[in-house]
Amino acid sequence: MENQQTPRSAASPTPGLTKADINLLPLKKYDGPVEIIDGDERLRAVMPGLHAEKVLGFDIEVRPTFKSGDHFPPALVQLAGKSRVYLLQLKKIGDLSPLASILADGQVIKAGVAIAGDITSLHEVMRFTPAGFVELGKMAGKKGFRANGVRTLAAQTLGIRISKGAQCSNWERSQLAPAQVVYAATDAWVCREIYLFLDKLADKIHKSSQSGTK
Repeated sequence: MENQQTPRSAASPTPGLTKADINLLPLKKYDGPVEIIDGDERLRAVMPGLHAEKVLGFDIEVRPTFKSGDHFPPALVQLAGKSRVYLLQLKKIGDLSPLASILADGQVIKAGVAIAGDITSLHEVMRFTPAGFVELGKMAGKKGFRANGVRTLAAQTLGIRISKGAQCSNWERSQLAPAQVVYAATDAWVCREIYLFLDKLADKIHKSSQSGTK
């Protein structure tokens, strides 16, 4: 999100950081508008805005399992746009076809980490043909970043540390706790920020190579 400034510039990425290095970075969380989508009418109302976005940060949350054999479908979908983050509570939405339409819209980039697994999980609750998805781990790898998760990517590219404290909370709660809202919104927001950083970095590398061949 452009109005949230991160401490690191696109000119100074740090491809290699240890866990100790990451723990010394400034903690950053999303503090912009969050819209919780908890019904069909609200979902339909935000769809035009979502389809108008060029880039969405994408993530899902699933209720954690603590016993062998337990399995839960995805509970939350997070989509971060330019000016706000949307949290979609799937169990409260009867008709998920509008969400399926944005996930199948090849004109809107959905940027996230470990996307293949998220898509598989979402297919448990709705069918769609995925389009426009960008795997940030692969995108970063092509730029020389050693990435293995959102937290590491955020540190390497943006120079920030994000909290994973609410990761194992109950995402099927009827009313999300404030800490859950911040955590879920931050994950989607930072995915969008990482994509924008890497995209600008790619542009700079491309322009630099072009000027060198003249």
